[in-house]
Amino acid sequence: MGLFSQAELGRYRLRNRAVMAPMTRNRAGEDGVPTPLMAQYYAQRAEAGLIITESTQVSPQGKGYPGTPGIHNQTQIEGWAAVVAAVHARGGLIFLQLWHAGRQSHPLVQPHGLLPVAPSAIAPDGMTITGGGMKAFVVPRALETREIAQVVAEFGAAADNARRAGFDGVEINAANGYLIDQFLRDGSNRRTDGYGGSPRNRARLLLEVVESVTAVLDPRRVGVRLSPTNPFGAMSDADPAATFGYAAEALNAHGLAYLHGREAGQTDFDWAAWRARFHGVYIANGGYDLKRAQAAIASGFADLVSFGALYLANPDLIERFRRGAPLNVPDKSTFYGGGARGFTDYPVLTELDADHQGAPC
Repeated sequence: MGLFSQAELGRYRLRNRAVMAPMTRNRAGEDGVPTPLMAQYYAQRAEAGLIITESTQVSPQGKGYPGTPGIHNQTQIEGWAAVVAAVHARGGLIFLQLWHAGRQSHPLVQPHGLLPVAPSAIAPDGMTITGGGMKAFVVPRALETREIAQVVAEFGAAADNARRAGFDGVEINAANGYLIDQFLRDGSNRRTDGYGGSPRNRARLLLEVVESVTAVLDPRRVGVRLSPTNPFGAMSDADPAATFGYAAEALNAHGLAYLHGREAGQTDFDWAAWRARFHGVYIANGGYDLKRAQAAIASGFADLVSFGALYLANPDLIERFRRGAPLNVPDKSTFYGGGARGFTDYPVLTELDADHQGAPC
C-alpha cells in the first residue's frame, strides 16, 4: 500500500491517496462567484484522489479576504456547479471547504463595514489584505450567545448549497486561526458561557456545525480539518493535546469521511498520539514530499496525504511522482490574486514531452 494505491473514503473509492489541499487563491469574481478560470484550474488537477477546494465563505459575514468565493447565493452555486462539472468530466472527486473567517477579517471586506466577529473581543496580531490594501487587524466583536445558532445554521445551509452544486462532499474548516478554531483554542476564546472554558465547551461550536452539516449531507461525505499547533492568526492554546484530543475523540461519534490534520508550528506535539484518538480515515498535511508521504502511509500514521504548494505548481503531481520527474517550482509572487499566470499556466509532462519531441537533436 502506498500513495499510488486506491483507497476507501466514506462512500467513495479514490484512484490514489494523494489529496489536493485547500489553498486560498483569491481569484473569484464579483460577489464571490467562481469563474471559468477556476473551473480550468481545478479540472487540471482532477487526477488527485481527492480535491478539496479553497476556503469558501458560508455567509457574507464569513468572508476574510478579497477575491474569495462564497456558497451562500444562487449565482455562487451556479459558478461552483461549473467547476464541479469540469472536474467530474475528467473523472475527479471534489469536496468544497466550508469557511467562516471570524476575526481574520476587516470591516473593509465585511457587509456594511461592520466589525468581524469572534468568540472574544481579541484582535489578531499583524496586518491583513483588504480592497484598500494592507490594514491592521481590528478588535472583533464577540458573538452573543444567541447569535451562534445562526452561524451554525449558515454552515448547514452552505452544505446544502454545495450538494445542489454537485459537490461530492464538504470539508469543515476548523483550522488555521479561523472562526471554529478561534472557539477551540483558549488563546482566542475567553468566553464564560457554554462555549468557553473547558475543552468540551470550546469544542461545542465545532460539534454543532458538524451536526448541522450532517443533517443535510451523509456524514460519509463530510470531513473536518483541524490544526492543533498552527500559530497562523496569532493562535495559541495552553494545552493543545487536551483541547484537540477531546475534539478528535468527539468527532468519532459522527461517522465522518475523514479528519484532516495540518501539521505546523509547535514541534513537540505528539501527532501520532493525537491521530490515534480519531478512529476513521486520517489525511496528513504539512510540507510532505513523496518520500515522507509514502512513509506516513506505510507506517499506518496516515491513510491519505494532502499536498498544497506542490499541487498548485504541478497539475499532474501524481504522474510526476510516479515517473520520478522533476517538479515545477511554485511562483510565490502569483499565489494570491491575479489571472492565469501562476494559476493555470504551469506546464504538465505531456506538454514538456511534446516540446522535447519537436526539438532539434
